[in-house]
Amino acid sequence: MRVVIAGGHGKIAQLLERDLARRGDTPVGLIRNPEQADALRAVGAEPVVCDLERSDVTDVTAHLDGADAVVFAAGAGPGSGAARKDTVDRAAAALLADAATRAGIRRYLLVSSMGVQDPPAAGTDEVWAAYLRAKLAAEDDLRGRDLDWTVLRPGRLSDDEPTGRVTLARHSGWGAITRADVAGVLVALLDEPRTAGATLELVNGPTPIADAITATT
Repeated sequence: MRVVIAGGHGKIAQLLERDLARRGDTPVGLIRNPEQADALRAVGAEPVVCDLERSDVTDVTAHLDGADAVVFAAGAGPGSGAARKDTVDRAAAALLADAATRAGIRRYLLVSSMGVQDPPAAGTDEVWAAYLRAKLAAEDDLRGRDLDWTVLRPGRLSDDEPTGRVTLARHSGWGAITRADVAGVLVALLDEPRTAGATLELVNGPTPIADAITATT
């Protein structure tokens, strides 16, 4: 399976790329900075320099040639302002969907965030509120498309060792999830087309990942 991952240098993306490469798939990471290429090669991914804030749909479509699926794991990241939350977390996700449609790729996984469905509370930091609005807008855009999409909403992220056990449901309840377990769930979602059309929350829990995926179908 050839999987193109937007935000290819991110922590979750690199773990996903490593997992895919280890089982013989071909992960392709879209990166903005060419200096990140060696890090992707080190985990077994093919780096492709593509700035989703500066590219158009023709550019991105060309990078999807031969792909079986796409994963949007990009984010503007810490230190970015409200404007880039929109241009990356919303607009770049939509651009990838446009390109996937043009390239004939149906499978699209979107890494979102738990809690985006609730309006930001009064007094919420404006940048954080912009992030939540952008993620929700990306979800809503994707739901309106004729793609085999799945939205994954992880809880509070940690860099702890993977447990291989999760709670994956439309409403999981608040909690933490290791980035490595998020990557493991993304791999399993790629393998299970019956999860298309689902919006799933994810935290660490008691259920092995494979069983948790089966329970959602």
